[in-house]
Amino acid sequence: MSKSSVEFEEFKEAFTEYQKRFGLNGYKVYFKYESVEGSFATIIVNQRDMVATVTLNSNVPKKDIPFRDIKGNAKHEAIHLLIWKLYDRAKSRYVLEDELYEVNEELVRKLEGLIGDLKK
Repeated sequence: MSKSSVEFEEFKEAFTEYQKRFGLNGYKVYFKYESVEGSFATIIVNQRDMVATVTLNSNVPKKDIPFRDIKGNAKHEAIHLLIWKLYDRAKSRYVLEDELYEVNEELVRKLEGLIGDLKK
């Protein structure tokens, strides 16, 4: 198994564990391993259909590889899923999307520090 395959499996396993920990089992989650511009990983959620697609970047720039944290990236994306419904509802109100994104990202960063890591 290649290093990239091992990392992708580790990412999926960690995300799934956080999904369970957060009680987000009502979502159908699909995983992709493909190039993502400007991120280690991303999540796209269709709230109405309760479907999420989580993508691990397969093409991290060499300068950023030392900073990649597979389990940390999985936790980050799972936290986005945890607060997605709030984000989705708030987008439909009179708030600028950039303002909402900033508040959302700030909350995710705070939760990352508060939520413990999975067992190694």
